[in-house]
Parts: sequence; structure tokens; C-alpha cells
Amino acid sequence: MAGGGGAAAPKQDDQQPHPAKDQLPNVSYCITSPPPWPEAILLGFQHYIVMLGTTVLIPTTLVPQMGGGHEEKAKMIQTLLFVAGLNTLTQTLFGTRLPAVIGGSYTFMPTTISIILAGRYGNIMDPQEKFARIMRGTQGALIVASTLQIVLGFSGLWRNITKFMSPLSAVPLVALSGYGLFEFGFPLVAKCIEIGLPQIVFLLIFSQYIPHLMKGKSHIFDRFAVLFSVAIVWIYAHLLTVGGAYKNKSDMTQLSCRTDHAGIIGAAPWIRIPYPFQWGAPTFDAGEAFAMMVASFVALMESTGAFIAVARYASATPMPPSVLSRGIGWQGVGILLSGIFGTGNGSSVSIENAGLIGLTRVGSRRVMQISAGFMIFFSILGKFGAVFASIPAPIEAALFCLFFAYVGSAGLGFLQFCNLNSFRVKFILGFSIFMGLSIPQYFNEHAALRGYGPVHTKARWWNDMVNVPCSSEAFVGGLLALLLDATLRQKDPAARKDRGMHWWDKYRSFKTDSRSEEFYSLPFNLNKFFPSV
Repeated sequence: MAGGGGAAAPKQDDQQPHPAKDQLPNVSYCITSPPPWPEAILLGFQHYIVMLGTTVLIPTTLVPQMGGGHEEKAKMIQTLLFVAGLNTLTQTLFGTRLPAVIGGSYTFMPTTISIILAGRYGNIMDPQEKFARIMRGTQGALIVASTLQIVLGFSGLWRNITKFMSPLSAVPLVALSGYGLFEFGFPLVAKCIEIGLPQIVFLLIFSQYIPHLMKGKSHIFDRFAVLFSVAIVWIYAHLLTVGGAYKNKSDMTQLSCRTDHAGIIGAAPWIRIPYPFQWGAPTFDAGEAFAMMVASFVALMESTGAFIAVARYASATPMPPSVLSRGIGWQGVGILLSGIFGTGNGSSVSIENAGLIGLTRVGSRRVMQISAGFMIFFSILGKFGAVFASIPAPIEAALFCLFFAYVGSAGLGFLQFCNLNSFRVKFILGFSIFMGLSIPQYFNEHAALRGYGPVHTKARWWNDMVNVPCSSEAFVGGLLALLLDATLRQKDPAARKDRGMHWWDKYRSFKTDSRSEEFYSLPFNLNKFFPSV
């Protein structure tokens, strides 16, 4: 309607959506800008506390099945910590150079359990001998499996594969790397709800509400929310323990809730340095090695998603494929070290530590190197490390609820580069995410009900080669998205822009953006030894 007196027309800028950002804004410290030393040390210790959840949960699950007791569990935790520290240092110095923690991975656990159940260990009556024999078999499988990532990474083959990745195919891969671990979140919290739920509440108060009430005047509470909340709830859980709250409860409840029931502190030695082949010479089985190779490939896919999330939260530019391939090669070296030292489990990028970067907004490489120092230090001083490792699992699981969600949302953030009005984009996103959740749910339900996966033959190694990949949400969803995005209607002139490739074009090569050299360049001029284009 013409005429004066009407409301002013909105400005054109007000009608535009939020502009896409190739680097995440509002990050306090990025890769190359470390915080002051006192703050960096506290942040590094916080990352150490967070990675303990996975480090303790894996031996707690595996060691009793292997025939070991508290002493073997304590030694396995020490070894996992020691190797995680070494792997984190090598990854931050020579790998992607991202602030990523490389720790134990849940992905390798089904294959390790298959090795535990192998018939050749059934007649061993001495528990300690059985534990050592199984550990040596796991070592052999891990040593062989490490060659897959080493070859794919250092040869540049993974670089050539990830060149086909776009922001569209990165969304399901990264999102499901976080959201796909939901079974390690609230289901573990609920095993001791009286300490798990308060941990979630306190973590949210310190990280979200108090900073909002203070209007951003101080970053103490949100940056160190983990330390504040864990200290409060841990003291509360200890008071419940000494007060007799769990005296007549079931063994499962006591194991989940009590602060003195882990048995790690008493069994851990005061000083012990993990050393190569500490359980004896590794043994090799061809079928188990192939099954562990498949688990290694699944971990490779999941770590690719985690690396992308870490780069995003550290306010780095998208990784050039050559840098990602280099990081995968060094992760293969990490799995080799896991086999040599005998961790009983392979290594991959820690999803929970990637989420912690999003919470603290500190993506400094130095912080992760300090965290690696804590891992190595407390793995050698066993008693001191065991004190922190005795934090009840529901407290750690409460942290996972927030950190896995952060990683998942990092994946959703890549939607800003895609055309969400394209039916091609909608199909690839919807189908890959849905199937990435649905297929693993079927495989996991089948295993929970019947004790074995849908593929159930006499060859246990073959069963693992099919069941393990199909049980990983990130692997299924990420692989489907990559295949569909690379093959579906590629001749459509609008497809390249719809999938966001025009945003990532300048990062395809290491030398096309000066920021890539700033973030990912190796020290001592070592870049010339790795494929760069």
C-alpha cells in the first residue's frame, strides 16, 4: 500500500541469514596462541581428567574377561595412559598438529573380546598366565592392524580419498562421531543417578549459567567447569560412600557408585614405567589380525570426523587432505605403539576431549602437550594416577553427555556451507544420518539379545569383520554420505555449490592459503617429506 506513515522497510542486511565462517569465531585461544602458563597447566590437567573416563572404562570391561585382577587392571590403565601421552605428543608435533588427544578407543573392544573368547585360551587354568597369553595375542593383532593406517596415511592414499569429501559429507561423519556414542552417556549416568545427575546439573551451572549471569566478565567458571563440578560431586560421592549409603546395595551399584570400590589405588605400584612387550613376545593369528584391521579402518573413519571437529573448535581452517592423511599415518604409529606396549586396545582421537575444546573455547596445541605430560607423569607414579582414575564412572559419563553433544553439533555446523533448499542435499543428509543410526541399532540390539551379531558363523574373525563396521554410527553414516555425495548427479552444474565444495576449494592444497601453513606446518622443515597436494 502506497503512502506515508507506514513502517520503514527492513534493511537488506536484516533479511540475510548468518554468513558462513570458514573459521569459528569467539575462540579465546587457537592452535598457535597458547594461554598463560598457569592457565595452560590447569587446562591441560582438565583434559587429563576428562580422558580418564575412557582409559579406566576399557580395562574395567576387558581385564576381568581376560582373567586379570586389580593388579593387572592397574597396570593396563598405566600402560594406556603412558601410550596415550606418547601418541598425543607425536600427533601434536608431527601429525595433524591439531590439539587432539589420542587415547583408547571403544571401536577395538569387540575384536579384543573375540580374541579373549578364542578357544585356544579356554584350557588355561592360571588366571595370570591366561591374562598374559590373551594380551600377547591382542598385541600381535594390533601390530598387524597398525600397518593399515600407516600405509593409507603416509602413502597419501587417504589424502586421495578425502579429496572427495565436502561439507555435505562431513556433516553425518562428524555429527555421528559424537551423537553415535550416546550409549556411553546417560545410560552410564543412570547406573548411579544420585551422583551422575548432580554432575550434569553442576556442569551446566558452571559452564552455561554462571558465565551468563556474570555477563562474560570472567571465564574462570566456564573454562574450568569440569574441575569445579567434578571436585564437588566427587566429594559428595565420597561422603555417601563413607556414610554407608551403599552398604547393603548390590555389587553392581557399589561398583558404579562407591569411590573406594575400584580397587585401583591399592593394586597400583608406587613407581612403574611401562615398557615394550611387558607381557611377553606377541603372538599372531591371521584371522584376528584381519578382524583388527577392519576395526582399525572403522577407527580411521571416526578419527577423521573427530579431527574435523577439533579443527573447527580450535578455530583453524579446514585441514588440507595431505595434513589429514599425515595425521592418520601417525595415528597408525600410535596403534603400533599400543601393540608394542600392550594396552589391549587400539588408539584413536578422543571424542570427549574434542568436546572439551568446544566448552572451554581453548584450542591451544600447548595445552594438549601439557595434558600429554600429565598422562605420562601419572602413568609412572601409579599411586597418584590411581587416585584420579578412581573417579566413579557415572561422573565421567555425565561429562560425556556434554562433550559428545559438542562434537555432534560441530558436524551440524557444516550445514552453513550447504544449500539446504536442494532436494539432493536433503536426501543425502536425511538418508545417511537415518541409516547411520538405524543399521547400528539393529546390529547392537541383535548382539544384546542373543549375545552375538547378525553375522554369526564359525569363523569369529569373519563375524567381527562385518559386525564391527556395521555397529559404528559414524562409519555407516559417514561412508554412505561420502559415497552418495561423490556419485549422485555429479554432472548437475549446481551440485558442486550445493554441497559446499566451493568453500573448501582453497584448502585442497597445502600452499593455497597462508593460514594452512600457520596451523599445520611441521617443525624443522619436515613438510617436504610428506605428500602435500
